[in-house]
Amino acid sequence: MASHRRPKQPSRTRVTVLTTAAAAAVALSSQAANAAPSEKPGKAEVKAKVDKLYEEVELATDKANGAEEKQEKLEKEIDTLQDQVARGQDDLNSMRDSLGLMASSQYRTGAIDPSVQLFLSSDPDDFLDKASTMDQLSAQQVESLKKVQEKQRVLAQQREEAAGKLKELSDTRKTLGKKKKEVQTKLADAQKLLNSLTAKEKADINAADQRASRSAGDRIELGDEVPASERGAAALSAAKTQMGKPYVSGGSGPNSYDCSGLTQWAYSQAGVSITRTTYTQQNDGVKIGRDALKPGDLVFFNSLAHVGLYAGNGVVLHAPKPGAVVRLESMSTIGSFQFGVRV
Repeated sequence: MASHRRPKQPSRTRVTVLTTAAAAAVALSSQAANAAPSEKPGKAEVKAKVDKLYEEVELATDKANGAEEKQEKLEKEIDTLQDQVARGQDDLNSMRDSLGLMASSQYRTGAIDPSVQLFLSSDPDDFLDKASTMDQLSAQQVESLKKVQEKQRVLAQQREEAAGKLKELSDTRKTLGKKKKEVQTKLADAQKLLNSLTAKEKADINAADQRASRSAGDRIELGDEVPASERGAAALSAAKTQMGKPYVSGGSGPNSYDCSGLTQWAYSQAGVSITRTTYTQQNDGVKIGRDALKPGDLVFFNSLAHVGLYAGNGVVLHAPKPGAVVRLESMSTIGSFQFGVRV
């Protein structure tokens, strides 16, 4: 016989939960429908972010340049030390060979001179400290022994110094690799931001950048200000011959430059050696204020992230940033002026 039970009614609790869930779903759907799409950053915002990244690129590049300069210096010092150790060891080996021949000769006669025994000892210092042995040595023999001992001490010291510098070199290479990676990451981030712009927005930014260059190079007269010095004038003149060459992080000429690479190269053409980074170039001369600037002076911007050469009439010759070339530009468009340095 078929069952005619009535269907079980949902409980009050189940109904309440289902009703609440349905209401929430409707509310979320309504919010999703009415929510405004996330706004893409505008041209001005993108440019500001890219400029900030480029400033960070210059800071990281400067650190990388400093590490590279240190690496080259350490490599030279290590080469010199290792050469000194090798020559010293050769000298010591020759002395030991001579002592060996002397010992063989004396052995054949039935006796080895105490001084020779001392030379051949595994611990000459201990042997020398024995008063009875000292009494048996002539003044000349003692002097010869002291020279050998001094040679051994110098060699030990040089080996220790070389080992320390090798460790320092290893650490410096790690720092260099890290900073180069940081530069590449920030450049990629900047390019990603630029790629988010439309073709017209990119063209507008490029046009503004070109106007900054032309306004300094073509429309603003540099005037006839007296250069800071003959070497300053020569450095500025050399830098002008590099106008149009591209900015490349780590570039030091003659095909490409970063900011401090250009200033170092320019002064080298004037016969003056200055250091490689903005952080060290600030100490390569006397600091001066804006009102005292003369053509050829170094000018620093943006918390020492950037350096150029003052060209006169408020204009700077510099390697500006990635994607740009060595050019003249008004100081007002470069960034926050820090101070000048007269080399």
